[in-house]
Amino acid sequence: MTRLLLLTGLILINSVSNIALAEDDLWEAITQGEFNVNLRYRFEHVDDDLRPGGLPLKDANASTLRTTISYGSSAFHGFSAFLEMEQISRIFGGEFNEGLGSPSRYATVVDPDGTELNQGYLQFQAPAANQLRLGRQIITYRDAPFHRFIGTILWRQNWQTFDALSLSNTYLPETRISYAYVWNVNRIFGNTAPEPLSNFDSDSHFINIQNRHFQWAQIEGYAYLLDFDNAPRFSSRTYGIRLYGEHPLNAWLTPIYTLEYADQADYGNNPTNYDASYQLFEAGFKLKPTQLLDSLMFKFSYERLSGDGKVNGAFVTILGTNHPFQGTADRFLVTPNDGIRDYYLSSVMTAYGFNFNISYHMIQSDHLDYDYGNELDMELSRRFGKYLTFGLKYADYDADNNATNLLRNGVEAADVSKIWFYTLVKF
Repeated sequence: MTRLLLLTGLILINSVSNIALAEDDLWEAITQGEFNVNLRYRFEHVDDDLRPGGLPLKDANASTLRTTISYGSSAFHGFSAFLEMEQISRIFGGEFNEGLGSPSRYATVVDPDGTELNQGYLQFQAPAANQLRLGRQIITYRDAPFHRFIGTILWRQNWQTFDALSLSNTYLPETRISYAYVWNVNRIFGNTAPEPLSNFDSDSHFINIQNRHFQWAQIEGYAYLLDFDNAPRFSSRTYGIRLYGEHPLNAWLTPIYTLEYADQADYGNNPTNYDASYQLFEAGFKLKPTQLLDSLMFKFSYERLSGDGKVNGAFVTILGTNHPFQGTADRFLVTPNDGIRDYYLSSVMTAYGFNFNISYHMIQSDHLDYDYGNELDMELSRRFGKYLTFGLKYADYDADNNATNLLRNGVEAADVSKIWFYTLVKF
């Protein structure tokens, strides 16, 4: 009996000790997490020749500050949590249309005021290289900012995020398999905007598979099944494949290339029956650093988003970060009914700590083969240490005044130019 009581006492002591240790580990995971604060100030000037209702727009001057405060816990038996709040504020005056139609006499800058939860999710790092996330989160599958199909729209101050269950698996060598079920899309117009500007009520599936075994031939396959109850015209299914890479020819020259094809059709509740396609071809080179340049990349690109001229019959990328495509003046964020063929040259140079990007776009319709216009984009940025970045950016879209463009696109066939100054501070 004495032995039994002694054994029971030892078991109880061990159990209490394990519970105490577990509580200590949990408390340590919570208290030893990481806080981050990001501040991004941006001034944006827009001179837009659009004439809605026949009246010219006044120039927009948007002076805004994006502040995010985030906290990520340490892991506790594979579990961790992340929380990020986001606030966009007007500072230093200026008038602009926030994208909600008021004040409509000014050009549009989609940076509305507001405070909201940008991210908030629970993560589990499971065995066999599985990562599971549940909650509001960022989902991207390509390097920023070139999120063609699924992205954050990170150039805008209010980012796009997803309420989702996402899974990522890296068990196979040099391979990442990703899946996400998305029940809500939090859009850049803010949570106080009317639906569907505020959000897409979603029943969507993202599937993305990437293999990076060969440097000269990396492969990506994807299927995006989008079903939006409150925006059925954007419900679509997209299947695609992408091949890209680089291969050194010698010590100083490395050719680069990209080939991509995707097919898109109506899906879910979409009332329109359509079938569209996407093609991308890129070829260029990287040069070995010299005394004058730290790096240089130059490439030619051809991108086609098909359109048949019918309403809602063009290839669209409604969840993509579309700002880097078809020119940063953002005249083609939603594909016109006649589709797009974009021929462009781009170069990225780095020297003395400065990054300089320049591109020139020659944009045509896919249907009827007429010119939309040309655009010149430039950006100069400089990072100072780990915490501070400054940048200047310019975009000038020159619309073509041919009769077909004016007839088919009306007020959209108008020039627009934009100038930005921005600074980013990280803590």
